[in-house]
Amino acid sequence: MSDIWLVTGATSGFGRRITDRALASGARVIAVGRRADRLAQLAASDPAGQVMPLALDITDPNAELAIAEAIEAAGGLDVLVNNAGYGAFGAVEQIAAAEAKAVFDTNVLAPLAVLRASLPALRASRGRVVQVSSLNGHVAWPASGVYSASKAALELLSESLAIELAPAGVKVTIIQPGLFGTDFAHSSLYVPPAEPYRPTVGKFLQEMSQRPHDSFGDPEAVADAVMTVVAADEPPLRLAVGADAIDGIRTALNARLAELKASV
Repeated sequence: MSDIWLVTGATSGFGRRITDRALASGARVIAVGRRADRLAQLAASDPAGQVMPLALDITDPNAELAIAEAIEAAGGLDVLVNNAGYGAFGAVEQIAAAEAKAVFDTNVLAPLAVLRASLPALRASRGRVVQVSSLNGHVAWPASGVYSASKAALELLSESLAIELAPAGVKVTIIQPGLFGTDFAHSSLYVPPAEPYRPTVGKFLQEMSQRPHDSFGDPEAVADAVMTVVAADEPPLRLAVGADAIDGIRTALNARLAELKASV
């Protein structure tokens, strides 16, 4: 019997590429996405019938139950990829409460609901959990404060989860992508900076908007990383993907170490 995967945000970006790779490996995939039309296209692209589409907004209050029912109908679960995410970028002061809540609902609370629905089956299979975080889980830029905070929360949640699940044989890996050429930037919210933030937030957003598309990494590298850690006997807790992620996280950690040494 082939492995059963569950991938959130399965119809675009990293999620679609991860789903395609899992299908190519012979897995069956519970593909979770908000857009039924894209899920239908995904299912149509799989003549073997290995896709089990689930049209669902993972922030919906009934998402946990819907996912648990899908896992039961599939006959269990071996790999969970918590991939769906949402970004809101702007000055911390200017991100409204509703906008900040939407980011945390999607990037922290919804993955928690998915975990609650999935972990009984994953314990039974001694399966794998892949949490898709970001370079910004360690590095904050002008405009990334709320998004970075949500990814930092996901990382520490996942670190605790890994410790808690170790006796059950369930392995947890946090994937930390840098900047890649997906449609994430186009689906995110951007708040134009007020006058006090134009030299920082405004400058940063302008520079990012002017970056050529070919300066972003190939998203297939993230799919490669997910397949590698799922296949590994002893996967790492964290895996940075992309030179910018590795360099950025190293710089941030070294700066924190220097501050820690200075405080002694």
